[in-house]
Amino acid sequence: MIHTKSESDITSLAPSSPRSPKQPVYYVQSPSRDSHDGDKSSSMHATPIYNSPMESPSHPSYGRHSRASSASRFSGMFRSSSGRKGNRKRNDKGWPECNVIQEEGSYDDLEGERGFSRRCQVLIALLVFILLFTVFSLIIWGASRPYKAEIVVKTLAVSNFNLGAGSDYTGVPTKMVTMNCSLKIGIYNPATLFGIHVSSTPINVIYAEIPMATGQLKKYYQPRKSHRTVSVILQGTKVPLYGAGASLTVSDNAGGKVPLRIEFEIRSRGDVVGKLVRTKHHRYISCAIVMDTTKTKPIKISQNSCTYD
Repeated sequence: MIHTKSESDITSLAPSSPRSPKQPVYYVQSPSRDSHDGDKSSSMHATPIYNSPMESPSHPSYGRHSRASSASRFSGMFRSSSGRKGNRKRNDKGWPECNVIQEEGSYDDLEGERGFSRRCQVLIALLVFILLFTVFSLIIWGASRPYKAEIVVKTLAVSNFNLGAGSDYTGVPTKMVTMNCSLKIGIYNPATLFGIHVSSTPINVIYAEIPMATGQLKKYYQPRKSHRTVSVILQGTKVPLYGAGASLTVSDNAGGKVPLRIEFEIRSRGDVVGKLVRTKHHRYISCAIVMDTTKTKPIKISQNSCTYD
């Protein structure tokens, strides 16, 4: 009895039969990416039928073929937009090389220019501040210049005056004088914004260009818009008069009038803006008086007999 084999049986027995004919190859037609760019041509990809699992692309022995096929598929993505296949260079891994736009210059140059501009801005701001502060200081200094300390020499009180014969340190005989006195000076600070530091040069009581008594005002601070009366002790011990003593006929018993001159300089310094802005004034004072050795009362000094420079 002859059994008719079905198509399914023939298919199942075909791989095991050594005499089976070679299986046909099927072709799948798929549209390529070039069709979107205007190229009407289509590509034909052969899809073979594998007879055993060893021939499958998933097997490790066919890894190179799978990479090549994937590379061929990705190569279509890098075609030119005009639809023509460009001859692109490929790198070591088989990927097409792309043109990279390189920027001219470096970011370090930009950072350097930005940092330089910031330094310039800081320097300009500092210079502007210094200029404004200098102008402000000059204005304050000019406004404070007219405020000079006002000096008034009031009295001279002589407590001891002795004239006698003697000799100097070299043994030359001459007249010697010893004098102790006290000088009162009135000082007024007219400044409304700052106080002053007051000092003086040596204060001399002079007879015939020879200082008979000397003293000095101690430095002190005087507040703004304030009055102060200072007392300075003047002393001279056995001062040789040399040729000037010949004209001095005063003795301890007879008494007499002795023309004297008081000379000194008052210095005042005002700190307007700390130590940055200061005002300094110097007043040279000279007063002519006549001392009566027979009187012990303080000698009032007339302002008309004094000069203030």
